[in-house]
Amino acid sequence: MKTALVSHPDTLLHVMDGKHPESPARITAIMNALAHQHILPKLQRHEAPLATDAQLLRVHSASYIQHIRHISPLAGTVRLDPDTSMGPMSLQACLHATGAAILATDLVIDKKADNAFCCVRPPGHHAGKANAAGFCIFNHVAAGVAHALSAHQLKRVAIIDFDVHHGDGTEDIFKDDERVMLCSTFQHPFYPHRGAETRTDRMINVPIAANSDGIVFRQAVIENFAPALKRFKPELIFVSAGFDAHQNDPLAKLGLTVEDYAWMTKFIMDAAGRYSKHRVVSLLEGGYHLPALAESASMHILTLAGI
Repeated sequence: MKTALVSHPDTLLHVMDGKHPESPARITAIMNALAHQHILPKLQRHEAPLATDAQLLRVHSASYIQHIRHISPLAGTVRLDPDTSMGPMSLQACLHATGAAILATDLVIDKKADNAFCCVRPPGHHAGKANAAGFCIFNHVAAGVAHALSAHQLKRVAIIDFDVHHGDGTEDIFKDDERVMLCSTFQHPFYPHRGAETRTDRMINVPIAANSDGIVFRQAVIENFAPALKRFKPELIFVSAGFDAHQNDPLAKLGLTVEDYAWMTKFIMDAAGRYSKHRVVSLLEGGYHLPALAESASMHILTLAGI
C-alpha cells in the first residue's frame, strides 16, 4: 500500500492554554511513535497547504469564516466557546489542518496514494456551518468531503467517525446532502448530547453506553455500519479518527483497546475495497491520553499501510 502522511509543523503552534488536553504534545506523541517504530520511511510524507476561503465556503458560512479571521488575536487568547479558544497561530494551524484534508483527497483520488492519514490539529468534527465547538474551529473532514464532491465530481461519499464524541458538526453540515453518509459511534449520554435522536437513512448515529468494551463496539459497527455502507456504496471513505474511546482516555468512559482500533481500520479498508476502490482519507480527531493516542494512531496508520 502507498499511504500518505500529511502534516504541517504549524499545527503545533495552536495553543489554548498550558493545561488544555488538546495540546501540541498530541501530534508530537504520534510522530515520535512512528519514528520509534521506523514507520516514517515507509510512508509518503506531504506538507499540508493552507486551505483557501473558497474551500472553507463549501462547508462554512461566509460570515463565520470572516468572524474567525476577524477575531484571531495578535497576542493572548480569545474564547470561542467554553472549551475552545484561539491564540495568535490558531488560524494558521486550522487552515493547514483543513488544507491537509484537501491535499489528502487529491492524492487519493488522483491515484498518487492508496490512502492517507492527516496528522493535524485542532480536531474538526464538532465545528458546524457557523460555529466552533468542542476544541474544533473548522471542520476539516467536511471540507475534504466537499472537495471530493465539488472538485472531483464524486456522487457518494461516506464518513466513518469512531471518536468517542458524536460528530455533530459534520452531521449539521451534511444532514440534507443526499451525496453524503455519516456513520458515527459515540458514548451516550455524553458531550455534545446530540445524535441519539437524529438518526436517518444517511446519518447512521450509533450511541454506545458508558463502560462498554470492544465487543460491544465491534458488534455495533457490524450491525449498523456494514449494511448502511453496502446500501450506499460510497466512492470514497473519509474517517474521523478519534482515539478517545480508548480505555485509558481521561475524557471519556469507553473501553476500547489498540486491537479494537486495528480491527476498526481493517473494517474500513475492507469496505473501501468493496465499494470505494480502496480509497480512504483519515483525519485525526480526539485522543487525550498521550501513550494510548500514540499507540492507537500508529496502529491505525500501520494497518492503513499494510505494514
